[in-house]
Formats: sequence, structure tokens, C-alpha cells
Amino acid sequence: MCGIAGFTLRKDQTEATSRLLRGMATVIAHRGPDDEGFFETVSPDGTHNVGLAHRRLSIIDLDTGKQPIGNEDGSVQIVFNGEIYNFKELRADLIKRGHTFKTSSDTETIVHAYEEMGERCVEHFRGMFAFALWDSRKGQLFLARDRFGKKPLYLWQNGSDLLFASEIKSLLKCSRVNPTVNLSSVRDYLSYRYVPREATLFQGITKLPPAYYGIWRDGKFTTKRYYTSPDRTISKETVLPDQPVTDFLDKLEDAVACRMVSDVPFGAFLSGGIDSSAIVGLMARHSDLPIRTFSVGFNEAQYSELAYAKTIADHFATEHHELTISQTHLMDELPTLIRFRDAPVSEPSDIPIYLLSKEARKDVKMVLTGEGSDEILGGYAKHAFERYAKTYHRVPKVLRRKLLEPLIGALPYRFRRAKTAIDTLGIDAWSDRMPRWFGAMSPEAREQLVAFECRESGPDMGEAPFDVDFHGNSALRQILYFDQTCWLPGNLLERGDRMTMGASLEARMPFLDHELLDFVSSLPDHYRIRGRTTKWILREAMTQLLPRAILERPKVGFRVPVNEWFRGPMRDYLYDHLTGANSLTRHYYHAEKLQGVLKEHVSGRQNHEKLLWGLINLEIWHQEYQNPTAAIRSL
Repeated sequence: MCGIAGFTLRKDQTEATSRLLRGMATVIAHRGPDDEGFFETVSPDGTHNVGLAHRRLSIIDLDTGKQPIGNEDGSVQIVFNGEIYNFKELRADLIKRGHTFKTSSDTETIVHAYEEMGERCVEHFRGMFAFALWDSRKGQLFLARDRFGKKPLYLWQNGSDLLFASEIKSLLKCSRVNPTVNLSSVRDYLSYRYVPREATLFQGITKLPPAYYGIWRDGKFTTKRYYTSPDRTISKETVLPDQPVTDFLDKLEDAVACRMVSDVPFGAFLSGGIDSSAIVGLMARHSDLPIRTFSVGFNEAQYSELAYAKTIADHFATEHHELTISQTHLMDELPTLIRFRDAPVSEPSDIPIYLLSKEARKDVKMVLTGEGSDEILGGYAKHAFERYAKTYHRVPKVLRRKLLEPLIGALPYRFRRAKTAIDTLGIDAWSDRMPRWFGAMSPEAREQLVAFECRESGPDMGEAPFDVDFHGNSALRQILYFDQTCWLPGNLLERGDRMTMGASLEARMPFLDHELLDFVSSLPDHYRIRGRTTKWILREAMTQLLPRAILERPKVGFRVPVNEWFRGPMRDYLYDHLTGANSLTRHYYHAEKLQGVLKEHVSGRQNHEKLLWGLINLEIWHQEYQNPTAAIRSL
């Protein structure tokens, strides 16, 4: 796991490219504190300087894995962030084809696979990755990102010039990048609580999408998608395996085992839910030593899952570590985490994940996590509710709007799940309904709050910021596809990467194995959702491995009690940041509407924690980046 950065810049620019390259690497040293490496050259036509930079967190091949790594004659050079879990199999095949290896690293496998297969090499990689490969013979830069977007890759383009990096802060080191706020993205952020698709909050800075590769050649940059989740297509009638549950367990166990390959100490994040418990249980099958497990909880007992985590830790005799946090940690750490993310912290759970990562880093350099299980197997209540949307829409709209929805909306907060379900199921358009399951604002509510106009074109101007161009699929597969291609990469995986790498810790996610998804997607829907039971196939597979108390416990989710904190110890903090004289974002909102939202929340009449969390993060982001160059250079 590492950080990468680099460029192709016209030679007539005045930027000192060597100094720029080192600056881009230094600012992401937290991603790779163990080593650094650089490669510089000139394009074959002599028009562009080319630079690759690497920061290394050593996990595999500690002695010879230094990057950049080249092929036999040095004509191909690569910087790589991630892990290729099937590199040994690929390596053996490539050696048979005549390639010579000088290291034992998975990175060199990419180089020779590219030589053998060209751009299609990415289709053969099982893992998480973002890499940049310079091919001097073709005079091209080849960039690629893994299927789910576990590893980030940001871009800035201006004519034939291209910058790329694992984090935005590296791009901001270039004096030619003018980090102005993208107001269209601000509107999207207020709607969805994160910026979806390729855009960022910085004008001109974008993301290479998951499952895409890009090629820069002769001053032009083009991209192509190389993988699409099988849940996008209509499920076909196939012959079921004789033992679907057993086959699923075998594939999950293989996904866990191949992610345990490491030359350094590693462990697992353990929440006590079925996902992380399953990972720990399967890890225990493949380790002669106790698994190191790490859990985080809160002073507020009703939100803490430490007791469940302890149950699993005792069951598998792990070497267990616990961390308890309070709202003080939140206020102290939030600006730091926004600088790590170069964006607002979309979820309050980012903070405990970061603090837990710092704690784990004292003992290990890599952890396995249960991230992605819900989006692959159908683990949220919405996955069960969504199938009732068509039925609910048969109820006359006037009856829904005039009677049912107002009654449900007036219920107190303790009925929040029923309120969310009715509110969301009542939205007719699929493209509007999907993000609302996760607390997105309705267009009407946003327009009531937002006071600024946005003349920029973008997905906010009527185009859904995610793929909606498919029909006839089941409700479950449609909502899972949305989760896998929008919510997961745009929010959860970005969070997971930045919070763990901020602590110089690598996180591996067995549930986000594309071979596992391919298998599960080939099964009928009821293997994922059966009645009101979510993740049915996982629960069935774990009956002989996990305690019944864990299998039957209700899903809690990794919830931070900001609702209570905003009403209590963080109330003044909230008002100061959103309505105080020094607030940089208060002019974004209609003052009367914002005051109404604050009053409803602190009085306990309604819970606006998600909206208020988003607003306070946007304010702190503006504070940190009102002079972005100065903020980045201070890191």
C-alpha cells in the first residue's frame, strides 16, 4: 500500500519539475512512510516532461520491492498503490512466456503483464489498485484503477498537461492548479452528503472512475471502462451449483486467505457484527498464531458494540484491543481528518475508524475489514424494502400525499426507520429514490435551504450522477448496482482509504472480491434477501462458525451519537460554525431556514444530524482550504 503521484507537463512551462515531483510525494508521506522513489524522463517527441513519484508502505517483498520498478530493459516504468492477490499465479505464467523477474513483488507482475497483454492486463488482476505506467516505446502513460474504487486516483488536466495523484493535496502542490470551489459539486454534496461520480469540490480536479483505465498519448488523454458489475444485467436462469452455500463459503474463505499474504504483522478490525466476525473466524482457520483484533466503542453504552466484539474475540481466542472515544475526540480530530481527505468527512464514523487505525498501527501494518459486505450481499433494510416500491406506488397518490405520509412524518424520532421507508418508497423516480435511502436531501428541501445560484453545468443540472440506463432488472439488483458504483466508491471506500492511510495502515476487504461478487450475482435474489432476512447466504454459511448470539443480533451499524452530541456538548460548536460571524459558508444558506433546522434539532422535535454533520464539515473544509496552497504546504 502506497501513495503515487506524477505528471506529463509541457517542457515550455516554468515549473521546476524535479522539485514539484518531490513535493507531490512528500505531502502524501503518510501513505508511505517507509521509502520514496522517483522516475523522470522526456516524451519521445521531446515536448513533455514525464515524472513518476512513489511513497512506500512496505508490506510484501520488503527488500527488493522499491518503486518505481521497470521491465528488463527499463522501457516500462511503474508506480503502484495497492495489492494484486493473484500475482504469484500471474508471475508463474509470465515466466513461462519468457519474462524475467528481478524482484518478488506484485508490482513487477503488473509491468510484465502489461508487456504481454497491453491495456487488457487490468482484466486479469484480482485485487485493489491504482497505478501509473510509463511506456517509453509508445510514448504513453497508462493509468488504471481497480473495479470497485478501493484505491483512489485524482486527475488535473489543462490542454496536453496532466497531473495525477493518490490524494488531491499532491495536485495542489503544482503552482498552475488554481484550487477554486466547484459550486456545482457543493450542491451535489448538500444533496448526497458526498460528491458522486468524477467530480470533486475543487474546480478542475476529477477522479479516474472505478473500473476505468486512462491513456495519455500525444498530449491527449482518453479513458475506457473495463469492468461492469454483473448486478447491472438481468439475472439469467442458470443451473444452480449442488451446494451454493458451501461454494460461497469456499470463495469467501479463499478471498480471506489470499489477503493474509504479508511480510509484516497484520490483524483485523472487529465490530462484533456478522461481517467482521466472519472475517476473523475465517482468518483463524489460516493462522497458527492468535489473530490480532481491534475494536472501537463509545462512552454512550447504547451505541457501543464492544461487548459483541469481545464475544467474538473470546470465541476465537484473539489478541484483542479495545478503544473508547467521546465527543472530545470528534472536535479535536475533525480538521485533521478533513485535511487527510481533502474533502468534508461524509460520515461521523470516519473519526473512530481513524482513531482505531492509529491504535492498530502500534502493533500491525495491515488489517482485514468487513467493508463492502452490505453492498455485495444485500445487508441494509432498504434492500428488503425496495421490492415494495411498485406495490406502494399503486396506492393512489392523493391518499399517500394527503394522509399516509403526513401521519408517518409526524411520528417522533424513535420511528425513524418507518419514516425513512415510507418517505423513500413514495418517490416515484428510481434515480431520485436510490440516494434518498441513505439520507440524501430531496431537491425541494435543498432549494429551500440553498441561497446561491449555480450556473455551472453538471450532473446537478438534471442528470442523475450515477448510472440509470438499464431496465427490466430486479429491484434488488438495481439497488445493489447503485450501491456498488456510487455510494460505495464515492463515500465508504474513499473514507476507508483516507482514514486508514492517514494512520499509515493498509486495509484489505475480502468481501470486495470481484470473483465473489460474480458468484453471488449468478444466484437467484433470494440467496441474498429472503423475507426480511438480509445477507441470507452469509448467515447460512456462518451457522457452524459463529455464535448464535452474533448471527441473530439485529443490525446496528457503525453509528456515532452525533445526534445527542449536537443537542448537548457540541451545541455551541455547531452554532458557532454555521451561524457565527466567522462562518465562511453561512451565506450559502437562507438564514431563516437554517435557523429552523437548528431549532428543530436541538429541541428534539426532529433529528437533522446527517444534514448538520454535512454542513459543519463543509464549513471546516472551507476554513482549511480558503487558502488551499497554504493549508497543503503546512502538512
